[in-house]
Amino acid sequence: MTFATVITRTALGLAAPEVLVEVHASQGLPSMTIVGLPDTAVRESRDRVRSAIINSGFTFPNRRLTVNLAPADLPKDGARLDLPIALGILAASGQLDPETLNGYEFVGELALNGELRAVQGVLSVARAAFNARHRLCVPSVNAEEAARIPQSVIFGAENLKQLCLHLQGITPLLPMPEPPVTVIENVHLPDLVDVRGQHRARRALEIAAAGGHSILFIGPPGTGKTLLASRLAGILPPLTEEESLEVASIYSISNLTLPFGQRSFRAPHHTASAAALVGGGSQPRAGEITLAHHGVLFLDELPEFDRKVLEVLRQPLESHEVVISRAARQVTFPARFQLVAAMNPCPCGYAGDSSGRCKCSPDVINRYRGRLSGPLLDRIDLHIEVPALPVSDLQLSDKAPVAESSATVLKRVLAAREQQITRQNHANAALTPQGLNTVAHLGDAEQKLMQTAQQRLGLSARAYHRVLRVARTIADLSSAEHILVPHLTESLGYRSTFNI
Repeated sequence: MTFATVITRTALGLAAPEVLVEVHASQGLPSMTIVGLPDTAVRESRDRVRSAIINSGFTFPNRRLTVNLAPADLPKDGARLDLPIALGILAASGQLDPETLNGYEFVGELALNGELRAVQGVLSVARAAFNARHRLCVPSVNAEEAARIPQSVIFGAENLKQLCLHLQGITPLLPMPEPPVTVIENVHLPDLVDVRGQHRARRALEIAAAGGHSILFIGPPGTGKTLLASRLAGILPPLTEEESLEVASIYSISNLTLPFGQRSFRAPHHTASAAALVGGGSQPRAGEITLAHHGVLFLDELPEFDRKVLEVLRQPLESHEVVISRAARQVTFPARFQLVAAMNPCPCGYAGDSSGRCKCSPDVINRYRGRLSGPLLDRIDLHIEVPALPVSDLQLSDKAPVAESSATVLKRVLAAREQQITRQNHANAALTPQGLNTVAHLGDAEQKLMQTAQQRLGLSARAYHRVLRVARTIADLSSAEHILVPHLTESLGYRSTFNI
């Protein structure tokens, strides 16, 4: 047998398209050619594979080897193809029965001594292999991660020799058991009990957590904006298993680590580029908003970001995905994140402060706030003023009331979120206009209030729907079946702060 085919997969965003490694051993001068749009790392596999085969006790064939990576128009990157190329060479040279490769998929980087090294994106590969009803062989360090796909058959091998003994039936490997589901507790996250005063901001944070809404904090320096934002993760509901797998897949392809089941909290610096936020590159990679999928994206000092950078957030906030287009293909990344932003009211930070220390002119303040476009602000559900606190609120005393902890607030958030899941199977922030017509029906008094508010505040259609979504969340927190005037009044109060 001078021809062999091995199934593997490459990475394309969160997808893992199938790649056939075809190896042909023919007569001619000893050489090895790899075709099929390989990148530099794949082309360099010739030397790694040769040394790994020899050091594993096999013979590298003294023939002309042609390795084709099909489909030929799909770029292949990384060292994940080392293992399937090596197995294809062994099968094509008669050292391994090609029939033993049937029903398997293989990914793994080879060391010169034949050991298998970890590869990134193995969770996406495992999901695709399971959908194709194939068994998957990976480096042992990746086996536990790959086995998180329920009912998948994963084999982890330490080296090339061990895997070949398994395929030959001499020393079979045991399938990797599915890791137990670990429940991530919020006990180690920053607690709301540390936030003194700021009752309105705490209330808005609870509403944002209950309905999955975006929020903007506006206030002078040192009033607790960052402190509040960092506490949001501690009052968010736990991820479902499917959501945890989505987040783990994103971090796997990005070669980053995050405890399985934990919500991400991303806080890029204001010097970040547009590509850093949405992703990009010749081989598109996930950006910050994708890394914040099912988590929190915190943008501190919002006006300090380049305006063009901020504008790229507009579409993902609506569509919950990022589409990166290149000449030959498109890659789609999920981006269902919760935006939390913070900003000062003016360049010096003290506009409206009772001390009168702000010397910024109205034109300077308007230019500063003008760095944020109206369409972007329109997409943020809650605009919250975070004023400076009097010293009496900051001082600790036995008579001072104890602030609610994150655990106490989380109970109310979970109860409200459970109502939403039961009613429409997702959080209120994801309600479509059609869905609002069903779950946010307004009575006569409520309709009249909204008509007046739309005229006085100049609400756009988008802002109108966002007010209804927030009002629906406020109603859920009070266990109300319908949206009432008090719920709408509170929701409208969270839209006007930026105009102070």
